[in-house]
Amino acid sequence: MKILIIEDEENLLALTKLELEKEGYQVDFATTLKQSVDKIISTSYDCILLDIMLPDGNGLQVLKTLKNLEREDSVIILSAKDSIDDKVSGLDLGADDYLAKPYHIAELSARIKTIIRRKNPTNKNGCFGNVCILSTEKKVLVNNQEIILKKKEFEILEFFSNRMNRLIDKDKLAEFVWGEEFESMGNYDFLYAQMKNLRKKLKDSNASLELKSIYGLGYKLIEKQDESSI
Repeated sequence: MKILIIEDEENLLALTKLELEKEGYQVDFATTLKQSVDKIISTSYDCILLDIMLPDGNGLQVLKTLKNLEREDSVIILSAKDSIDDKVSGLDLGADDYLAKPYHIAELSARIKTIIRRKNPTNKNGCFGNVCILSTEKKVLVNNQEIILKKKEFEILEFFSNRMNRLIDKDKLAEFVWGEEFESMGNYDFLYAQMKNLRKKLKDSNASLELKSIYGLGYKLIEKQDESSI
């Protein structure tokens, strides 16, 4: 799981980063609004810890950027300014939670886990339109007929099915499916080949699910509209 800490207070940033890394999270950080926006444009995160009082601007701009990008990264606002107006503004812009400073790292960790669990439910057997993904049996049925997927193709489809309509960038996808192996690959050619094959198999089987490519950003799994109902 990848976490972005947006915090300009060096000691708090270092402590939070250290404790979250001990729990097994991959932790990235930014100390200014500009750095924050640059990072979220290029990478998606499972959870963003957002200090709204940054030296070069209001951290709420990060939430506006996520909204403009149609991203659904989870966000917990962390602020010493325990203001009702800030809480309301942040939640209205899409933040998932608000934690006032000073906070206990155990409470922060618990809130991160709760939000990630809520946004990424495990879909053991999920049906979407005419597509059923049978996680236990590692099978995919379209109109009750099995389509043959390779192991990685199944893992990719299952990954997206648990994140329906969410934009997933190629880095996050590659990390999830290939883990540490991805670092030795050197490029995304293998990922592109897997995505191309999977998208073709879904299309050829007339599946109601489509892996939509969002140019320059990543992919999202959507359920196609029934044209007869339009």
